[in-house]
Amino acid sequence: QVQLQESGGGLVQPGGSLRLSCAAPGNIFSIAVMGWYRQAPGKQRELVASIVRGGRTNYADFVKGRFTISRDSAKNTLDLQMNSLQPEDTAVFYCNANGGLFNVWGRGTQVTVSS
Repeated sequence: QVQLQESGGGLVQPGGSLRLSCAAPGNIFSIAVMGWYRQAPGKQRELVASIVRGGRTNYADFVKGRFTISRDSAKNTLDLQMNSLQPEDTAVFYCNANGGLFNVWGRGTQVTVSS
């Protein structure tokens, strides 16, 4: 079974930064659209950002200008640099790999923004 492993979550003060990372198997990473989603308590899971193999990115309006998604094909990792974090960004963040015939999720990493 394909496994995605997220890391980098934690507690940060408002205005702070965190960098999330997701490790994926190379055969999946090379063909999948990779993305970060988040799910806050009592809310549905929502797309934060995605990136295709060629590097084209897509961001949710609520993170534009604050978050940056990137992928490293040599390391098979997907990163999410999060700046200017606000309490409303508190959520579990999930890594996703979508290859058409498969759609795989990581277990998630908690991000808490609080003073």
